[in-house]
Amino acid sequence: MRSSRPYVQLDPAVIEQARQMDLLSYLRAYEPNNLVRVGGSVYCTREHDSLKISNGKWYWWSRGIGGVSALDYLIKVKDYGFVEAVEALTCGAVEWTPLQPPKKDEPKVLLLPPKNRDCSRVTQYLFGRGIDYQLIQECIADGTIYESADYHNAVFVGKDKSGAAKYAALRSTLGSTFKQDASGSDKRYSFRLLAKEPTNTVHLFEAAIDLLSYATYLKCEGKDYRTQNLLSLSGVYQPKKELSESKVPIALSTYLKENPQIKTVVLHLDNDKTGRLCTAALTELLKKDYEIVDAPPPVGKDVNDFLMSYLGLSRQKPVRERSGVR
Repeated sequence: MRSSRPYVQLDPAVIEQARQMDLLSYLRAYEPNNLVRVGGSVYCTREHDSLKISNGKWYWWSRGIGGVSALDYLIKVKDYGFVEAVEALTCGAVEWTPLQPPKKDEPKVLLLPPKNRDCSRVTQYLFGRGIDYQLIQECIADGTIYESADYHNAVFVGKDKSGAAKYAALRSTLGSTFKQDASGSDKRYSFRLLAKEPTNTVHLFEAAIDLLSYATYLKCEGKDYRTQNLLSLSGVYQPKKELSESKVPIALSTYLKENPQIKTVVLHLDNDKTGRLCTAALTELLKKDYEIVDAPPPVGKDVNDFLMSYLGLSRQKPVRERSGVR
């Protein structure tokens, strides 16, 4: 719907008004027949069933396009020009109330990307990073790892104590640096592999791939990874300049609160400046209540580097994607 209209100067106040309308309010007002409720507070459009709306945001999974406002939707999905989109949102006499951000005690709605019919690319990717094949298949079988249907990303799922999916981290399997959390991810429940029997120790990792690498290393050493609690962080932990002012990452603090039997925290964080700073911060914050063991990878930057070296494998350099590719 893009036009060749001459340049139009829009009042900044009008533009701001257009930006304020969320997509759900727009569809209810302008396209009610195009709005379909999927369940709970999750919606999609009848026109595009892979375009999901939740938590005040929307994401078109089949195209890898997302946004927040109705203005984003008109431009990215409906192919409106900017001026046309602003006029469409501000010229009509439509009453609407901006969506209120969810309260802290309201559960988030996790929007998982659709599953691919198999996990061949994810299996190949993880196996190429040295991860044990049987371990990969066990994680696929219990739903903690799968392959997305859109970009064939590896999806690492975090579950709560009841086994419900609450968090998902997406990572490219095609050699790029793409990383993203699924919309509605609850960072309290990061990717983890927990012991089958009670134990008073938890091992902490920066990323899911490091956790899986350590589990693989244990298998190679003739040990059962299922006797250990393995927990990854939901993204990079950034402590404050003053360590005493830092907070424990919410994934770890939630786990420790729900598991009072834990007495020892083993830190397998990276060997770079950030990893060393994080280790120092967590040691300072936790040492009064827990025994802290600093166990960085003996070789390489992270645990996967160590595993690759341990197995005698070479690691390919990631390909950086241009901004806007996804």
